[in-house]
Amino acid sequence: MTEPHGENASGPEAPLPPLISSYGLVLTVYILYLVGFLTGITFLVGVILAYLQRGKTDAVCESHIQFQITTFWIGLSFFLVGLLTIYIGIGVLILICGIIWTLIRCVRGLLSLNIREPIRNPNSWWLGER
Repeated sequence: MTEPHGENASGPEAPLPPLISSYGLVLTVYILYLVGFLTGITFLVGVILAYLQRGKTDAVCESHIQFQITTFWIGLSFFLVGLLTIYIGIGVLILICGIIWTLIRCVRGLLSLNIREPIRNPNSWWLGER
């Protein structure tokens, strides 16, 4: 006689662990953001991945995921305002500031993730500390 799927003589089988840890996925989003400066599209892939992971991880990863989502939307705002104002001369400065701001946030996030430290204020417009 065959046993029902997912059960054996000792009871239900334990679910398999994920192939990539939550920390690995958070790291992947930071890398996708950094590669986005060369490709553009990986920013979008990164934020989609962050949204899909939201609410499914521990507190440390959750803070990084929210930080990444905030980084995406504020960075997109920098980009759009920079593009809209490029013809009046200030747009290039706004675009450069947006690039530097995004780089700083990604590096800050990577350094904190490396020591498994949460982002204290992931919705902050600066480095998540205020």
